[in-house]
Amino acid sequence: MDATRRVLQNADLVIRDGVVADIGPENAGGLPVVDVSGCVVTPGLVNTHHHLYQTLTRAVPAGQNALLFGWLQALYPIWAKFTPEHFFTSAQVGMAELALSGCTLTSDHLYLYPNGARLDDTIHAAAETGLRFQPTRGAMSIGVSAGGLPPDDLVETEAAVLDDCVRVIDAFHDPSPGSMCRVGVAPCSPFSVSRELMRDAALLARDKGVMMHTHLAENEEDIAYSLAQFGCRPGQYAEELGWVGPDVWHAHCVRLDPEEIALFARTGTGVAHCPCSNCRLGSGIAPVRAMRDAGVPVGLGVDGSASNDAGNLVAEARQAMLLQRVARGADAMSPGEALEIATRGGADILGRPECGRLEVGSRADIAVWDVSGIESAGSWDPAALLLAGPVTVRDLFVEGREVVRDGQLKTLDLGALVRRQNSMARNLQEAL
Repeated sequence: MDATRRVLQNADLVIRDGVVADIGPENAGGLPVVDVSGCVVTPGLVNTHHHLYQTLTRAVPAGQNALLFGWLQALYPIWAKFTPEHFFTSAQVGMAELALSGCTLTSDHLYLYPNGARLDDTIHAAAETGLRFQPTRGAMSIGVSAGGLPPDDLVETEAAVLDDCVRVIDAFHDPSPGSMCRVGVAPCSPFSVSRELMRDAALLARDKGVMMHTHLAENEEDIAYSLAQFGCRPGQYAEELGWVGPDVWHAHCVRLDPEEIALFARTGTGVAHCPCSNCRLGSGIAPVRAMRDAGVPVGLGVDGSASNDAGNLVAEARQAMLLQRVARGADAMSPGEALEIATRGGADILGRPECGRLEVGSRADIAVWDVSGIESAGSWDPAALLLAGPVTVRDLFVEGREVVRDGQLKTLDLGALVRRQNSMARNLQEAL
């Protein structure tokens, strides 16, 4: 995934001070070595859309067969009972799952803060996992009594939202090239915040020099709501309020029309494609082929684990490839292009061009895939991981530091984490 998309065989990759220092044949030069013979080495994958807290509400019966709006209404009362500990633990579970699937950089969209929860809870959780983190300070400000979708006890005043955006950016945002944490601004969606908050959030983000994120054009309900409430399609609404540009990425965009695709291409506005969630909620197949052909920057996202209900990023990349083939034919997307979307594509829309590629000067975020196992047996092209390859990494390095080794997470006690999460889920069920 360098500038020319080279595929190298029998090469060494040298890491120094968290950066790729050299790539080429037989150049280790007496340095300590991790032997990756029999493996495929790729850049770490990049997840551009997640709601990490939702790992606590996987497969909730009331939401298993619902469309987006009904699914949200089934889950809002459960999320209203979350505490800071719930957000901390669920974030670690989600990031552990991502790490094991090859992810080195993940964003998160946290838009509800009940019972004293803060974005800080997930930021502290991420620091212990070892992944690069791009948390976004989300918000909902229009409750059901004011014509919105969320219950009134999960919305905030808009002044409080903007004040807290400033607080978390000032406290945690690190713009340096090797940053492990960058904060973004992310009102939840056009159906849960006001026009004024969307506009003011954009102004604040640009004043602070941070990225902007929200949901857009996710399904037909979303389009109908925009037409009824705003008198325009979602893309036009976003443009009117300053929500287009290279510092903006929108989740889903399943229902963008050709004019909206052209707008996003012209302005460099990014899209987080979430194929499994879009299937799970019956939202449709996003026009990724048309977006890519038009020049829209596209990355990959697993979305929340209550609508996926998994967080395996390499499996998500395979699903992205297969859905474009379902929609457009077997030549619509190659395994290499889908992997590019999951690496370079995601890094670019998150404003991290130093990530998502393996080339001299890039950050040493590296996934090692063992292709000697049953999943790849008989494969004629080991590099075609998304056709025949493992869905769990052997090793994972972030900033040159080991996060996964020999298929085991090195930064957290995974068994204890799973037990804690399951206990929390049982307690939530009993409380309801």
